[in-house]
Amino acid sequence: LMERAGEAVARAVFARWWRRPVAVLCGPGNNGGDGFVTARLLQAEGWPVRLALLGRREALGGDAARAAARWPGDVGPLAIDVINDAALLVDALFGAGLTRPLEGAARAVVEAINVRGLPCVAVDLPSGVHGDTGAVLGAAPQAVLTVTFFRPKPGHLLLPGRRLAGEVAVADIGIAEGVLDAIAPRHFQNRPDLWLADLPWPAPESHKFSRGHVLIVGGERMTGAARLAARGARRIGAGLVTITCPPERFATYAADAAGLLVQPLSRDDTLASLVADPRISTVLIGPGAGRSAATREHVLTVLAARKPCVLDADALTVFEDDPQALFAAIRGPCLMTPHEGELRRLFPAAAAEPSKLARAGAAAAASGAVVLLKGADTVVAEPRGRFIINADAPPTLATAGAGDVLAGMAAGLMAQGMA
Repeated sequence: LMERAGEAVARAVFARWWRRPVAVLCGPGNNGGDGFVTARLLQAEGWPVRLALLGRREALGGDAARAAARWPGDVGPLAIDVINDAALLVDALFGAGLTRPLEGAARAVVEAINVRGLPCVAVDLPSGVHGDTGAVLGAAPQAVLTVTFFRPKPGHLLLPGRRLAGEVAVADIGIAEGVLDAIAPRHFQNRPDLWLADLPWPAPESHKFSRGHVLIVGGERMTGAARLAARGARRIGAGLVTITCPPERFATYAADAAGLLVQPLSRDDTLASLVADPRISTVLIGPGAGRSAATREHVLTVLAARKPCVLDADALTVFEDDPQALFAAIRGPCLMTPHEGELRRLFPAAAAEPSKLARAGAAAAASGAVVLLKGADTVVAEPRGRFIINADAPPTLATAGAGDVLAGMAAGLMAQGMA
């Protein structure tokens, strides 16, 4: 496997760069062994290679020692001067197994790489990036390319690891697919093969009632939030979308879009009776709802119906003083869509976790709901301890209203029967 890993790195280098002086930085473990293989193959093709090792060559063991024995060139100590004449670097110091901060010569060289802006190819992960969390342990180089093996790790998908990894190339080095069954993975990258089979497609005989009815509880002041959510629900395929709102805001909501149903929430037409309507498939509450006692009461009313629901924004924040009152009321399918600030207010214990995966997982376990922790590296966590990481959100989504549209899309999919 080590020989194949080194070959994969060398092939990636050959495919992207012309021959030039390269410094290969090797660590004391198997990642360093991959570096020895890469260095040997680069040199065999006429590349000027300088190899530096962190630690003593005699301390290498197993496959790494055998890879080092096949390297025909000199082995120098890891130091900043190793990179002075290099036009390309191969970082094979540490991989996904690193659990402690970089220090000493490794940290000094990594920091020098970043200061000089040298192009760097990382083996498995940029050294210093935690494989499970994407966090930086002391320091990490900015890579232009990371060659990893078999499958991406969470550290390739979660920030800042995703940014530091640059382009990620996943190489097949012969690890059997059955390995996945043996380890029962709990972390998945968001890709169509996870959900395409469950995506609701309209049948020839479909009609608006068969495609689900979303009820959105609109607020009095921030009316744009619920309206954006309604557009998201309709665009994703919900057959009907109704906004219920204070009577004095009826005209505002009704003028928004043809096809949107608006129901004033008056004394004679309570939210409980609306939610109980068997034609309502899913309820969304929170976008623009307002941080008020009325919103808190509305959330509890929605949850009492035990229908699929999405809780976003103010529907979460109004329970920051008594989170258990919210958690105890969740008895049906429930999706929470907090950003980091909302999670911090509702789940202070979870917010103390250093990893985004751990924060989302702790929130899901505490609440009994599926938690979609928003951000550039959104994490979806379920109470049973499985996670999906989204790694392709464009920065253009960092704008007001994007979360409202997301909540509406989620409600629209749930209304159509998607779990």
